[in-house]
Amino acid sequence: MTSGRFVESEAKALPRDVSPRPAYEVKPGDVLMSRANGVRALVGVACMVKAVRSMLLLPDLVFRLSVDPASLAPEFLGVILASSSVRRQIDDSMRGSSGQYKISQADVRDLRIPRLKLDEQHRIVAAQAVFERRIGALQRMLGKLRVAEEALSAEALSPQPGWEYAMVEKIADVAAGVTLGAEPFGDGTVELPYLRVANVLDGRIDTADVKRVRIVGSQLERFALRKGDLLLTEGGDLDKLGRGAVWDGRIEPCLHQNHVFRVRCGSKMDPDFLALYTASPEGRAYFQRVGKQTTNLASINSTQVKAMPVPLAPLDAQRRNLEPVRAVRVRVRSVERQIAKLRTIQQGVVEDLLAGRARLPAA
Repeated sequence: MTSGRFVESEAKALPRDVSPRPAYEVKPGDVLMSRANGVRALVGVACMVKAVRSMLLLPDLVFRLSVDPASLAPEFLGVILASSSVRRQIDDSMRGSSGQYKISQADVRDLRIPRLKLDEQHRIVAAQAVFERRIGALQRMLGKLRVAEEALSAEALSPQPGWEYAMVEKIADVAAGVTLGAEPFGDGTVELPYLRVANVLDGRIDTADVKRVRIVGSQLERFALRKGDLLLTEGGDLDKLGRGAVWDGRIEPCLHQNHVFRVRCGSKMDPDFLALYTASPEGRAYFQRVGKQTTNLASINSTQVKAMPVPLAPLDAQRRNLEPVRAVRVRVRSVERQIAKLRTIQQGVVEDLLAGRARLPAA
């Protein structure tokens, strides 16, 4: 439900020998709201349940909001709770610190929402539904494109006669980045942006929130990224070890922290081809096999990255095989942009309707 939409498939199954307590069973029409999370933006996220399997129970970290259907439509409540005015109220009432933020039942009861007639509520919900149908169609298309991308990626990596395998250290330079803490100051130092684990996602680099660090100027060449560098994360959940993407040079200069490995390919390897392999089932399996697991974290080290065996196809074959993958990725990004644009328009329209800046015609 952290997306603002109820996704039943993400819920864990109740053990078969446990009987649910009816009072805690989630039902169609319920409005659910998260009451605590380690990420502030995910506290107070709400959604309405349209359909749900039996024996799915309400967890401790989620509120169920019950409405009087004679004055408030549950679908409308789900819409209003996602509005900017309610979001500001939730942010103002939130308590906690890094690691766990929360709101109380009293905070939720005190939320102020527009009081509209039922017919007006239903019209706003209907307007929302128009956007949801269009976005849903785009999301289904996106799902099909991702399946095609997966199939084309597997085909691109299928060994051909003449292909060899080589360890990463034979075809690329691997290095860790800046170690944070005890930063130098004074003459000869510079403060620069750097990428941390949170910026390196699976298949893309997110630079919406980039931190800065101070280093000695003479270290710039050592830690600076170049366009085409493959970035791989050192730690996280076991199934996410070695996630990464190729740096496109959008920030110059830019560094990387020590928990992000920089893999700089030589003349025999295209970085996009190497990224394709590290993200493949075979690449994931390697990182999971060599990763060190602790209670809450798994990690890999640079020695293990250097020792990773990767397919070494002729460079022209690598680039030829990448072409269809790149083509479908262009379409994926296009559909993602369409969805993001529709979401922005949807939010603006709903905000205007709630604020009375726009009116819908009566049914």
